[in-house]
Amino acid sequence: MDYLSFITALSIGLLGGAHCIGMCGGVIGALTMAVDTRDTARRVSLIVAYNAGRIASYVLIAVVFYLLIDQLESYFALGIIRSLAGFLLIAMGLYLANWWRGLVYLEKLGAHLWRLIQPLSKRLLPVKTLWHASLLGIIWGWLPCGLIYSALVYSATASSAANAAFVMFGFALGTLPTVLLGSFMAERFSAFIKKKNVRNIMAVCIIFFGVWTIINNHAHHIGHGTHSDHSTALQVGY
Repeated sequence: MDYLSFITALSIGLLGGAHCIGMCGGVIGALTMAVDTRDTARRVSLIVAYNAGRIASYVLIAVVFYLLIDQLESYFALGIIRSLAGFLLIAMGLYLANWWRGLVYLEKLGAHLWRLIQPLSKRLLPVKTLWHASLLGIIWGWLPCGLIYSALVYSATASSAANAAFVMFGFALGTLPTVLLGSFMAERFSAFIKKKNVRNIMAVCIIFFGVWTIINNHAHHIGHGTHSDHSTALQVGY
């Protein structure tokens, strides 16, 4: 397993928390408002079911994307993918800090697919069952999001489809604390995560991961081969 890439993806998910609050805040609000505030156990179960569906969706998308990228037999082409992952992370950091919002254009491209999928989520509201909450999470996993796209391209640099799923699972786990805290401490946590200094620190860390990914890619971009023949070399960071 690509443990280094898993830890990196986990960190990206944690650091991208400010973006997660903005993207998932609405659906989390819909989940919590659908249940009596005194019924804590049911609120928790719905939120857990939603996040389980969301994480499953991320992992599925990562496997599908990896299998598409795996058709690229050229190691040179795969090197471009790894560099693209680094540049997307840098763009994500700039986006979080509001220094440059170029990722908006990438999200607009994804919005075309989202327009086809989003109507399905409306049929599940208000959420009344755990199954509906899970389905809502699965659908919401396709929400056009620059942070997800960055992690997705990063996961595609793994050495196998299983490792791509593992890396994306790490990213999804990284987003979980922020989404859960945002569910139960919405106003207080959102106010903290949206502070300029907090966002800037997170942004700088993600930019660091992006630069680190690009530097390591160029440092180890030697020889030729296929995606599977270079299982070790394809791990970002080694």
